[in-house]
Amino acid sequence: MFLGHYAVALSAKRAAPSVSLGTLFAAAAFLDLVWPVLVLAGVERVAIAPGTTAFTPLDFQYYPISHSLAMAVVWGLAFGSVHLVIKRTPPAAIVLALVVVSHWLLDAVVHRPDLPLMPGGKTLIGFGLWNSIPATLAVELSMYAVGLVIYARMTRARDRIGRWGFAAFALFLPVVYAVASFGPPPPSASAVAWADMGQWLVILWAAWVDRHRQVSAAVHTSVNSSRSSRTGTA
Repeated sequence: MFLGHYAVALSAKRAAPSVSLGTLFAAAAFLDLVWPVLVLAGVERVAIAPGTTAFTPLDFQYYPISHSLAMAVVWGLAFGSVHLVIKRTPPAAIVLALVVVSHWLLDAVVHRPDLPLMPGGKTLIGFGLWNSIPATLAVELSMYAVGLVIYARMTRARDRIGRWGFAAFALFLPVVYAVASFGPPPPSASAVAWADMGQWLVILWAAWVDRHRQVSAAVHTSVNSSRSSRTGTA
C-alpha cells in the first residue's frame, strides 16, 4: 500500500493539528523507511516475481524486523517517544505511535500472507487485496481522497506555496503510484530498495507544504474548547 498510508497521515492532522504533515508522513511510512536499509544491508529479502499478486511483482520473502506486528509496535513506541522528548506533547506522541502501527495493519489488508506477527514466528498474515487490481485501486484512491479532504478542511493556505504547492503535491502522489504500479517490473531488489528511499523526498515536500499552511481558526476554537472542558474552566 502506498496512497493508503499517506491517507492515514493526512487524516491524522485532525487528531494532531500541531504536528507537521512531514512528521505524520514519516510516521505513516516509517516501516518502509526502515525496510530498504535492511534490504540493502542484506538483513531482509525481497524478490522480483511477476505474478506473485495481480497488483505487484514483489515477493516479500523475509522482513521480520521492519514488518512484523511486534516490531511495528516497537517502532511506533520509539517514534512516539522521540517526539514526546522533543515536543513534550503526549497526545501527539500517541497519535504518531498509532500512525506507525497503522502501516502494518494496512499492509495486512493488501499483502498475501507474508507479514510475520513477530521475529522468528511462523504465522504469516495477509488478506490479499493485491490479488484484485480494481479492488486495490478503489480502496487506496478512496482512502487518499478522504485524507485529502480532511487535511484541506483542517488547514488553509498562508500563501501561494500553501495553495499551489499543496495542489501539486496532491496530484504528484497518484502519478507516482500509477507509475510504480503499472510500469515495468523493477530490475532488481536493490533497485526497489533505492526507489523506496525516495519517500524521504515526499516527506520533505509534505513538511514544506505544511509550513505554508495553517490550522484553520475553527479547529483552534474546537481544540481550545475541548481543553477547557477537560480542565473545567470556562
